[in-house]
Amino acid sequence: MPLYHHGYCGSVLSLGAIAVYAALSERVILDDDKIQVTYPNWVPKFFRQGWSLSWQEIDNLKMRTTGQGGLVYYFTSPTTEKAYLLPMRVAGFNKMVNLVTEKTGIDTVDIRPLSQPWMYLILFACTMVLWLLDGWTIWTATQISI
Repeated sequence: MPLYHHGYCGSVLSLGAIAVYAALSERVILDDDKIQVTYPNWVPKFFRQGWSLSWQEIDNLKMRTTGQGGLVYYFTSPTTEKAYLLPMRVAGFNKMVNLVTEKTGIDTVDIRPLSQPWMYLILFACTMVLWLLDGWTIWTATQISI
């Protein structure tokens, strides 16, 4: 008897793929009035919840270190006790940071993205190598007759 059921395994993989896609579907919207982080309507609010702050509400960007030694920044506001994470992995990061400076007057000269684009290229290359090795291993295993 197999240790897993093929239908169950496929369902779990499908749900995992949907969860990853939902987590990666974050949108950052900047306009003259506010900065807003949203998710598509199909993403449940308990899974990912967006936020919005008007430029006038933002009074500072507080720096915090991550467990891996990186730096992240949180918008703070005197009107709320919550802090909101500055999106760090967005296309046009420098343009976004310049707009934050323009709209709030906060100095953002030292703010850098959490991950540089070359890091993603290295991760992609490693993933491709692993996929090739997995494919070769599966192909080799199917060629062996017991």
